[in-house]
Amino acid sequence: MTPKNNLPAGPQAPRWLQKIQYTRDSIAYMEVAAQRYGEIFNAPVIGNHPVVLFVSNPQAIQQIFFNDTKQLVTPPNQLLQPLLGDYSLFALEGSRHRRERRLLMPPFHGERMRTYGELICELADKAMSSLSIDTQFSARQLAQEISLAVILKVVFGIEQEERFHRLKSLIIQFTDSLQSPFIGGLLFFPSLQKDWGIQSPWGYLKHLKRQIGELIYAEISNRRNQHHMGSDILSLWMSARDEAGEPMSDTQLHDELLTLLLAGYETTASAIAWALYWIHRHPEVSEKLLVELNQLGKAPDPIAVVQLPYLTAVCNESLRLFPVATLTFPREVKGPAELMGYQLEPGTRVYGCIYLTHQRPDLYPNPKLFKPERFLERQFSPYEFLPFGGGVRRCIGEALAQFEMKLVVATLISHYRLALTDQSPEYPQRRGVTFTPARGVQMILKERI
Repeated sequence: MTPKNNLPAGPQAPRWLQKIQYTRDSIAYMEVAAQRYGEIFNAPVIGNHPVVLFVSNPQAIQQIFFNDTKQLVTPPNQLLQPLLGDYSLFALEGSRHRRERRLLMPPFHGERMRTYGELICELADKAMSSLSIDTQFSARQLAQEISLAVILKVVFGIEQEERFHRLKSLIIQFTDSLQSPFIGGLLFFPSLQKDWGIQSPWGYLKHLKRQIGELIYAEISNRRNQHHMGSDILSLWMSARDEAGEPMSDTQLHDELLTLLLAGYETTASAIAWALYWIHRHPEVSEKLLVELNQLGKAPDPIAVVQLPYLTAVCNESLRLFPVATLTFPREVKGPAELMGYQLEPGTRVYGCIYLTHQRPDLYPNPKLFKPERFLERQFSPYEFLPFGGGVRRCIGEALAQFEMKLVVATLISHYRLALTDQSPEYPQRRGVTFTPARGVQMILKERI
């Protein structure tokens, strides 16, 4: 029986060394710790907290989400707050978080998704049109091109080409810089986040953030001067009012747009790249997917596409194997709480470990295998399959991300003949706080038979 007053055990190396190990190879760190310490362990690798629990037990994760705002509260995300601002949904808590979430959610649902779907398919075809037959390309970079265009068109509604390309260039520079261990690694060491000018790692990141901010504020100002609001998400956010009839301020809009850019662009692109990798690594999956897609005929309704069961299973299995985010938002113990037989003291940080939960053999037999049929044979609970987190902190862009992922994958699979150029296994690599295919999924465009 688990001792009631003991803390969960965890790796015994000094905290500074564990932080370096986790920053360099989070997957290996988590897998080794889980093998030795089980489904709850202390991993003081984020922030300066001596007790940081990683949990991969579905019942415990359900308890964490259920107790959200009661015994467990969600503190501001210290990792991302310096990048996204004080008004980002990631940085808010309590009533401020609930108000903002209510204002932000509506555009991601409803009939307007059909319009977004048609635009997403067009942007996917446009990105592919730049490639020639027998051209080798990185699926991750191609997916980034599509995903960023989707955000700038669907979310921002930017029509002015010069601003579109300028913002696109800056966002790519910003996210690419986070891949550098000298810059992305600083997110885990707040004391090293010093702006010593544009030549310093953190100073360079802040410089890019300022330039992006100027363009976002210019777009907001331009939209306020227009008499007609469009159907893009920015226009809908600007029209939204809270219960007191108050709109979001320019600063709030800026921080939420920046959040959606950084949280939605890289993550969705990586998810698409992983799906393309698995589909083309398993020819039988590609064939089965094509049969399902062809049943819809030419120019199918985007809504019909995203409802296809096998396409959904393929995308879910891809998100299961290598989720873009490996942890849920942290919860902090507010008052004495019990979790899996342990008494947790106030101040303890608790993370649901998405990656380890998705690797549980009792839920997913032979968890390292890519097997979409899992999602046709069984319905998984939100505490067993949680690529977008859960509870009050579940990703607000989940619907749009899944919508985009399915439509881009379906468009590329049904309109083009692609192949992997290298059959060597792909592995996840950290880019900032997310994980992407290390070699980018190298592919080639083949002539259609």
